[in-house]
Amino acid sequence: MFSNVSMWLKSKMKTKLKFLDRYLTLWIFLAMLVGVFAGYLFPSIVKFWNLFQIGTTNIPIAIGLILMMYPPLAKVKYEELGKVFRDWKILLLSLIQNWVIGPVLMFFLAILLLSDLPSYMYGLILIGLARCIAMVIVWNELAKGDSEYAAGLVAFNSIFQVLFFSVYAYIFITILPTWFGLKGTAVDVTIGQIAESVFIYLGIPFFAGIVTRFTLIKIKGISWYNTKFISRISPITLIALLFTILVMFSLKGEFIVQLPLDVIRVAIPLLIYFVVMFLLTFYLSKKAGADYPKSATLSFTAASNNFELAIAVAIAVFGINSGEAFAAVIGPLVEVPVLISLVNVALWFQRKYFTKSIAMS
Repeated sequence: MFSNVSMWLKSKMKTKLKFLDRYLTLWIFLAMLVGVFAGYLFPSIVKFWNLFQIGTTNIPIAIGLILMMYPPLAKVKYEELGKVFRDWKILLLSLIQNWVIGPVLMFFLAILLLSDLPSYMYGLILIGLARCIAMVIVWNELAKGDSEYAAGLVAFNSIFQVLFFSVYAYIFITILPTWFGLKGTAVDVTIGQIAESVFIYLGIPFFAGIVTRFTLIKIKGISWYNTKFISRISPITLIALLFTILVMFSLKGEFIVQLPLDVIRVAIPLLIYFVVMFLLTFYLSKKAGADYPKSATLSFTAASNNFELAIAVAIAVFGINSGEAFAAVIGPLVEVPVLISLVNVALWFQRKYFTKSIAMS
């Protein structure tokens, strides 16, 4: 009798989870709307969230991002990560997309569409330089990408970010604008500041995922880990994602409502950027012979950006009330709905162009 009740409860929970997953896009848009109107109707909520601000790090958002990333990173087969770095063709494609095409594309979109608003232009360029190390893990998970490749490429981008972000910022914001008759500006950001951001948003959940996987598999076995533990922690991603979105949008809800034209001006180049990077990378990945999971992973890695780092640098260099900081904040407000839409596009690509990979899975 008890076993029947247990099976019934498990069935109900599974059905409920499928229901939540099926309408994930709806829940995300609802979280965005609730956040915007909460920030606009109740401005005191911003003061409440700012009580938990340490330097340029907002603790609720940091906790939300860490919890959001933990379940997907706990699923990664870290013992297989070596294959990511052995496939030089895929790695080179990712490197070119993330550190050549992405920054250059965002730079030209910024100077073409926002040169009359230099502060927004600089904020947009900063977003293009900050390659994604956080939410891409979630988009990749939702699109059924390759978890090991996602973890490997994110780690690869993190190393590049720590070593070269300061150099990129100097080139793209101080030097290159002057070549096109625009005024450059100095960006004083240290390797230590970048490393701190990378550690908070990637290092903590990465380390937790590694420790969890190897410790629990050793104690309870691989079967228990994959069938019991992972299924129990998986809903944390959705809950933490919705919480993070709600907090982010509530922090800038008042500005979004009061400055809709400015939001649109910044959103247009961002929208173009996300879509172009995603579609271009998917096309190049398939041409390079990558299967669907790897193509999806490469595409979301190239199309996403590290908005936490862009916001932190914009606030540290230009100030919390600057146009640069405002533009950086618009980044995730555009990225979240666009990337969740591109998850559906990726799954459509899988059905239409990768029928063999569907049959194998």
